[in-house]
Amino acid sequence: MKIIRLGVALALALTLAACQKAASPGNVDARRLTAAAGNAEWLSYGKDYNEQRFSPLDKVNATTVERLGLAWYAQFDTDRGQEATPLEVDGVIYTTTAWSKVFAFDAVRGKLLWSYDPGVKGTKGFDACCDVVNRGVAVWKGRVYVGTLDGRLVGLDAKTGKVAWSVQTTDPAKPYTITGAPRVIKDKVLIGNGGAEYGVRGYITAYDAATGKQAWRFYMTPNPEGKPDGAASDKVMAEKGYATWSDGEWKKTGGGGTPWDAIAYDPVLDMVYIGGGNGSPWNHMRRSGGKGDNLFLSSIVALRPDTGDYVWHYQTTPGESWDYTATQQIMLADLTIAGQPRKVLMQAPKNGFFYVIDRATGQLISAKPYVSNLTWASGVDMKTGRPIENPAARYQKAMVLQVPGPLGAHNWQPMAFNPKTGLVYIPTNVTPFAYTDDKGFSYKAGAWNVGVDFLANSLPSDAAQLKALTALVKGSLVAWDPVNQKQVWSVEHPYFWNAGVLTTAGGLVFQGSAEGELAAYDSASGKKVWSYKTGNGVIAAPMTYEIRGEQYVAVMVGTGGGGQISAPASMPTRSRLPGRLLVFKLGGTAKAAAFPTPPEPPPIDLAGVTSAGDVQHGFALFHQNCQVCHGPNASGAWLPDLKRSPMLMTADNWKGVVIDGASAPRGMASFKRFFTDQDAEDVRAYVLSEAQKAASAQVAPAAPIG
Repeated sequence: MKIIRLGVALALALTLAACQKAASPGNVDARRLTAAAGNAEWLSYGKDYNEQRFSPLDKVNATTVERLGLAWYAQFDTDRGQEATPLEVDGVIYTTTAWSKVFAFDAVRGKLLWSYDPGVKGTKGFDACCDVVNRGVAVWKGRVYVGTLDGRLVGLDAKTGKVAWSVQTTDPAKPYTITGAPRVIKDKVLIGNGGAEYGVRGYITAYDAATGKQAWRFYMTPNPEGKPDGAASDKVMAEKGYATWSDGEWKKTGGGGTPWDAIAYDPVLDMVYIGGGNGSPWNHMRRSGGKGDNLFLSSIVALRPDTGDYVWHYQTTPGESWDYTATQQIMLADLTIAGQPRKVLMQAPKNGFFYVIDRATGQLISAKPYVSNLTWASGVDMKTGRPIENPAARYQKAMVLQVPGPLGAHNWQPMAFNPKTGLVYIPTNVTPFAYTDDKGFSYKAGAWNVGVDFLANSLPSDAAQLKALTALVKGSLVAWDPVNQKQVWSVEHPYFWNAGVLTTAGGLVFQGSAEGELAAYDSASGKKVWSYKTGNGVIAAPMTYEIRGEQYVAVMVGTGGGGQISAPASMPTRSRLPGRLLVFKLGGTAKAAAFPTPPEPPPIDLAGVTSAGDVQHGFALFHQNCQVCHGPNASGAWLPDLKRSPMLMTADNWKGVVIDGASAPRGMASFKRFFTDQDAEDVRAYVLSEAQKAASAQVAPAAPIG
């Protein structure tokens, strides 16, 4: 009888626990997140506080992965870049799409539970340097938190998706954006921002998770007015920051330093680690007279999560002048180095060096190049921690074609660390860029303010030169030994702009690619052991979870982002396609419908179409103002191809879009702030000339063979 009563009591307790769990979805707390590295869920952007993106799940492994098939999929209503890492909490997947939309799905069946559209206006797309993307949500104590492109932080009910609170984290009159995923630490939601290319002052803010009330703020650059902000950063700026800045354009732009992605937390040391962004303008000479290190640009900064108080910093690129952010993912790990256990953080920022740093003190342990062809610096001085720069890299006297360029040797796409192999898996880029001092630079509010003359990055007209330049652009997956600072293996990709990474205890590394494939590699050797054709390019990182003994692998599909927009000549020719969430399991038999084939804009009849504009002036204006979105030489095919646009047919149509803002709701903001009517017509004249060249090339007779 006693045994029966005990059994009944246990059953009742389990039933009550199940009811409580079902009634409180998304009930993540510090205990769960601290233990997340060893469990079957995916509770935060990088899985857990340490951001390693390693899962202990092993049912999908090198032996069984051949049986991995599609379990279910969902298709979204946006065809822009998809960068989110889905979270799985209590049987629910939470993910985001472009334009900061949020979706919740049953993680087993794929049923849509709810969705939330924050209603970001299309005109805000103008302020997004690198697409209207979003990298995901945070979940905490029954709430889902998302940062929106227009600078809001929104708390949603995890069960219904209804708004619990919303706070504007930025000045909406300035070109700030949010694309990164929030993190929740000690009941505080942390969120940064972007916009340094346009001219803003970066900061990270902590908000009370229950109410949305601001708890603290830490600015990454000094106050241009030279006064305290009433912020957590005031003391350290007075002691360390101001002395590293001289007079220059930063007093108009705010200096940049936007912390748009990297956040990690060590609950034992009780430190949160933030990655700082590039300078505004990029050009150190224009920004700060070429003087000073400019703290805390391109820096890893350790703070106290309760107060935002400064603990230490390490600057990866002092006097940053190339858009070499340190916003790339920060990972925490315990490694044995020189026979001693060390608590480290690891980062592969844009500048091409892999850093291993003591996360308690900020002491540099080691730094080596993780790509082989860096030209801006030959190494890192271990005594000073500073890069050993190539003097020519400071492009004030002459143009320099440099590797890496602004897209970096590693961009936002997350890397992963597998403690079983001891390797870090890094998605790398090789993208050269011609840096040239913009000697006529003057600050324009709301425009790109980089202090670099983009004219040098127009494409060569010679086909052989273009082919040679394109051949320099590469992408790879690199397995890196962080203890010995050396490459163990690499996989070369056909294109440079590929996806983030997942690694598992099943001996696998998962990565998507630009050509439209999700692949699994042996984590020890790099051998490809499985692949699936996604039908669209992949840039987001996969994740994995287990429910009722069955392991799933999930990935967001949809190309876009800075690389797709900025370097279309080095990417697959593909129309924009709807975003998807693909979820796999062993024995999965679902079939994804073929993507619709968008109609290709027909060539326009340019016979008799003329312009009174100045082609040469239009060439200069286009490359200084338009090429970031529409590609050098109007070569972009990912955004609407201007060379096939009916806008070209008449000056009035062109002016209606460029000056009057007829396409503003779709993200093409009016350039009335920057262009006169004649400037706009000059740009039309240039694009028309490129369209006519393209039309001539298409009808030219084929060269004889032999």
